[in-house]
Amino acid sequence: MYFKEFEIRWSDLDANRHLANSAYINFMSHTRMAFLIENGLTQKVMATYDFGPVIFHEHIWYFKEAFQGKPIRVSFELGGLSEDGMFFRFEHNFYDHKGTNLAHCEMQGAWMNLKTRKLQPFPDDLQHVLQNAPKTPNFKILTKEDMRASGRIPIDIPN
Repeated sequence: MYFKEFEIRWSDLDANRHLANSAYINFMSHTRMAFLIENGLTQKVMATYDFGPVIFHEHIWYFKEAFQGKPIRVSFELGGLSEDGMFFRFEHNFYDHKGTNLAHCEMQGAWMNLKTRKLQPFPDDLQHVLQNAPKTPNFKILTKEDMRASGRIPIDIPN
């Protein structure tokens, strides 16, 4: 499992003085991009291949509040990947300084060609980045049907 630690800042809080939903989203994005960057998928590499990630949905389950004053840790694991790497499911967990699981998120997406604005397979010579990612115990090879079956993907998935 890959982890990133964060200090909860004043600007991360909402009106209830606990971690705001937008901060959860930002911490997850930072964690997964840190993993990808550390494993060679930098902005420069994505620009060279002219592609980037597109998120279809993120679903967060909140278990306990997170407050300012103590660090939190955010995990990253690969929950699913299509054979060509086009589709992915990333999972994140949030833990307080005592190791209590505060929240869980599952998000699904795909890789998009930034010229054609269409979904594309993950580049062959970069496959090792995702193949070597830590995987959830319930990791699954994703199909187009898995992406459509969720009922949440309002896009045309290429054949």
